[in-house]
Amino acid sequence: MSGLYARESRSVSTMAHLRFFPLAVTGGSGAYLTGDDGRRLLDFAASWGAASLGHAHPAVRAAVDRALSDQAGASYLSMANDICVLLAERLLALVPGRARGRVWFGHSGSDANETVARMVVAATGRPRILAFRGAYHGGTVGSMAVSGHPAQQGLRAAGLTLVPYPDSFAAGSPEAAMQQALAELERLFATEVPPHEVAAFFVEPIQSDGGMLVPPSGYFAAVEALCRKNGILIISDEVKVGLGRTGRFNAFGQAGFEPDIVVFGKGLGGGLPISAVVGPEALMNHSSAFSLQTVHGNPVCAAAALAVLDTIERENLVENADRTGQVLHEALTGLASKYAIIGDVRGRGLALGVELVNDRSTRKPARREAALAVFRAFELGLVLYYVGVESNVLELTPPLTLTEEEARQGVAILDRALGEVTQGLVDHKVLDGFSGW
Repeated sequence: MSGLYARESRSVSTMAHLRFFPLAVTGGSGAYLTGDDGRRLLDFAASWGAASLGHAHPAVRAAVDRALSDQAGASYLSMANDICVLLAERLLALVPGRARGRVWFGHSGSDANETVARMVVAATGRPRILAFRGAYHGGTVGSMAVSGHPAQQGLRAAGLTLVPYPDSFAAGSPEAAMQQALAELERLFATEVPPHEVAAFFVEPIQSDGGMLVPPSGYFAAVEALCRKNGILIISDEVKVGLGRTGRFNAFGQAGFEPDIVVFGKGLGGGLPISAVVGPEALMNHSSAFSLQTVHGNPVCAAAALAVLDTIERENLVENADRTGQVLHEALTGLASKYAIIGDVRGRGLALGVELVNDRSTRKPARREAALAVFRAFELGLVLYYVGVESNVLELTPPLTLTEEEARQGVAILDRALGEVTQGLVDHKVLDGFSGW
């Protein structure tokens, strides 16, 4: 354990910890972090996707410096500030269709999803909400209340119903996964969940923390048809997979549906805390002072977000995510032909998952091996984590600026890590004190 990591253990609460290995950093640049031991670590996690442009991007640094050099207040609660207005106008131009209307700003995907959950129930008068099993919509009381991830330690909302997300690998095929998931949704509507009582359906175009699950083609079109028929609002949680990460700016368009409300967070600030909800005026102006915190809409974080959006466009990062993601996907598929422990490689763009199994026929989750693989990869110079309701899916959400060469370097490190894990060369004791998910 490094000196910095040990010092943290004596001074910082662990309540916000989600630790997989003793990573301690002093800086970073581009797709690399600098460890306190001086090592350069290739970052395939990007702080769960929050460092969307990598580390210390000059555009974000310049935007923050400008905003602080002539600071337009610290919030948008009791005054309009020009940077917030510019960011809202920009987001409205980037989100097509039903969701275009007004923008609410917060600090994170958690407070954004909590606000939406409260708003849709209050505005529609309908008490129920649908979400997916395995969904992670945040870590506040209200966002945990509409989530379905088993690792969360919070109470579910009384009106929440969790439905299965189609898992093509577990079901044996996309067709079987889609059929099973839709059948359960239709059964619920016909029995215990009257659709006229449902205010909204929280959906994820790719279920990231639940295992980087990619929906079968046509699934969300069918879900949308059911929602439209019953007057149910569709909320697209793009917090981790939006803003170009999937190789399209809006992940919902790639998944084949049009939401009523879109939620952004994580990578929007390029490492600074900001979230945004985009939705129709009638909903977004439901009630003044409905959801506010003192520094919501602060111009410094808003300036960073504008710089992120500008950079995504200027540097063609949506196209880069698509192109580099294909290189990464192909390289990972090559590892699957080498290691029987890899059951499935899936994802879109730079949102990829590698599911590890002890037996491909039974699909038994290789939980311990996933934990050992990310630990050994860290020792070899690669940062990535595992996700999934069974904690057995390696998640890759690198910066949108990742190059093809960096993608290949990362896979080469993962190759070595998996090889050593499958050969039993990694001591299981290294995991002591690192519980991960």
